[in-house]
Amino acid sequence: MDQEQTVTGKSILRVDGPQKVRGEAKYAAEYNIPDLLHAYVVTASIAKGRILSIDLATARRFPGVVEVLSHKNRPWFWPVSFLYKDAAGPPGKPFVPLYDDRVYFSGQPVALVIAENYEAARDAAALVKVTYKAEQHTTDLAASAAFKPRKRRIGVAPVPHPTGNADLAFAVAPLKIESTYTTSPENHHPMELFATTVKWGKIVTVYDKTQSPKSVELFLKFAFRLIGRKVRVVSSYVGGAFGLGLRPQQSVFLALMAAKALKRSVRLVLPRDHMFALGYRANAVQTVSLAADEQGRLQAIRHRAVAATSQFEDAQDPMLLFSASLYRCNNIKLTYELAKLDTVSPCDMRAPGAATGMFALESAMDELAYVLDMDPLALRLTNYTERDQSENRPFSSKALRECYALGSERFGWHKRSRAPRSMREDKELIGWGMATGAWEAAMSPAPARAKVMVRSDGKFEVTSSITDIGTGTYTILSQIAADTLETTMDRVVIRLGDSALPFNPIQGGSWTAATSGAAVQSACRKLKSTIRSRAKHTGVLGRGQGAELLSASALIDLLKLQRGRKLSATATMFSFPFGKKFSSATHAAVFAEVRVDEELSVVRVTRIVCAVAAGRILNPNTARSQIIGATVMGIGKALHEDAAYDHNLGRCMAHGFADYHIPTNADVYDIDVVFVDETDAEVSPLGVKGVGEIGVVAVAPAIANAIFHATGERMRHLPITIDRLARAGSR
Repeated sequence: MDQEQTVTGKSILRVDGPQKVRGEAKYAAEYNIPDLLHAYVVTASIAKGRILSIDLATARRFPGVVEVLSHKNRPWFWPVSFLYKDAAGPPGKPFVPLYDDRVYFSGQPVALVIAENYEAARDAAALVKVTYKAEQHTTDLAASAAFKPRKRRIGVAPVPHPTGNADLAFAVAPLKIESTYTTSPENHHPMELFATTVKWGKIVTVYDKTQSPKSVELFLKFAFRLIGRKVRVVSSYVGGAFGLGLRPQQSVFLALMAAKALKRSVRLVLPRDHMFALGYRANAVQTVSLAADEQGRLQAIRHRAVAATSQFEDAQDPMLLFSASLYRCNNIKLTYELAKLDTVSPCDMRAPGAATGMFALESAMDELAYVLDMDPLALRLTNYTERDQSENRPFSSKALRECYALGSERFGWHKRSRAPRSMREDKELIGWGMATGAWEAAMSPAPARAKVMVRSDGKFEVTSSITDIGTGTYTILSQIAADTLETTMDRVVIRLGDSALPFNPIQGGSWTAATSGAAVQSACRKLKSTIRSRAKHTGVLGRGQGAELLSASALIDLLKLQRGRKLSATATMFSFPFGKKFSSATHAAVFAEVRVDEELSVVRVTRIVCAVAAGRILNPNTARSQIIGATVMGIGKALHEDAAYDHNLGRCMAHGFADYHIPTNADVYDIDVVFVDETDAEVSPLGVKGVGEIGVVAVAPAIANAIFHATGERMRHLPITIDRLARAGSR
């Protein structure tokens, strides 16, 4: 196909955009099902203990109520925990709603009201009376004992082994810093609430907000003994998902439980305040020790992290992965521990582990730069490495140096005065900070399948069970299919988000474009070969014509009278690890400008430049949107998001966006995204690395470093709120 005619690599508008703006894209709670019941969850008011009694009678008498379920009258459950495991679950025993009388965390479901309409279910839920025996709880990470997890979570790389002698090197080094950094828990609050609509019948159809329809299907079949029954999970459109949808959530479990018990279709939508009892980004306490010689060359890196987990699972993130691979150093010692709290299990949240771990590492690098009286960018360039030290192998590609150069030029970093509090305008202090970002670049370890077929109208239909969580998957798969089949995008139809379609792994980890995209490309190549073979044997081509000279769509037009047999092809894409040859990562350099009102301690992030090296960019438009969204999330992490707990009650005190703050339009100014040219023939068949996570990793430390440059106050706890900054300035 002529390079001028290709669409891959071009800024194509989202193909699903028209359906969304017209309201035709249906989400989990928007399917019209006949005879539909509505459910509402009653939640625990204590953080730990037992249910002594539960009175359902008054709620049952409420007009419109059909049934109220609790641990005493719910359907029979499996007595063994492994049957409730899911593909993304950590080691331990997964939480099962309404399983018994135990209360593990505040907000835990203790009863489920099912009624003819939502309002009746909601109002009757207030009439359920529960008596508890409270036990001593702990939700304070600082007051909890740390331990090393015995079992490693599948899919999370082990903490790299120590190299050299970091303790000795740190002790004898001439210049060093050691600081402790803490981060608050962050809750998941995508635009679409978690919701499930179950259509009960011979075929059980579950419309669910999830990042993996196939995983939810398998989970439900095992958990509810539906192995011999056809279960179909549909998640065609997802209104934002950043990791919480990797695991089957309470909504899908409870909705199917109610549907099976009543043999009726049921919808359950979790209201915003119930979302605080779902998974969260783990809060952590981290201590980073860095030592360097007089030239700024790192002599020792020590990084210890203690992260929160629940009492029943050992949630784990790759928090320290890049502390061993980002900078050149011969003496590295990393320690990762957990502390059990009386909360729901933490879960993946955009760039899990890295967004928290890199805040500590990159803040420490900024602190070291000031000890050395060295430019923070120069310090990073001094310790630049082309090899992954944790694996002792080269990167398949690494254009981080180019990110530094292009990002600093776009930002104007050379105009920065080095001393804190040296830049101001009127009553505002101005600060410039920067940080490095890194995230894994890989294909899914699980195989991905795609099918492409010729429809009766001559269009090519591509099907895959992968979801589109807002990243633009519909669009980039359309581009890949159109180019591979040598046709136009209007002749490509994409169907996604249905467990009945060809198997795909979980959408997460920034691997979907590489993994599912490669499967689509392979299936399209197979179909193209089939079409050309058919054309040669059917005689539709005139003498002297060659099938290889015509595009697949042109051949389909010639074959339109011969469509008695369907034309289709299915391909499976297997990912093979690099082994000992290469490591691969996406890199970024983030430069941030803040303005701080000296009297009020109000911080405005007025400018951010994010330079990204992510291999081949399939669609600059959707990729840029991903980085902008991630950057806004990074601003939230730095300045706003704090799931504050009252440790006396053991409860998150937020109930909605009035008290759980996220960035709004007024908080977001200029975000400049620039992609660095990077060619990588090793990372994936398409040469892509993924951009979903990399945009958030370096934003919070860049902002924190800019605040120090503006104020001279080193803020080592996130979020950096007005009151915390004011207290620091008054010391």
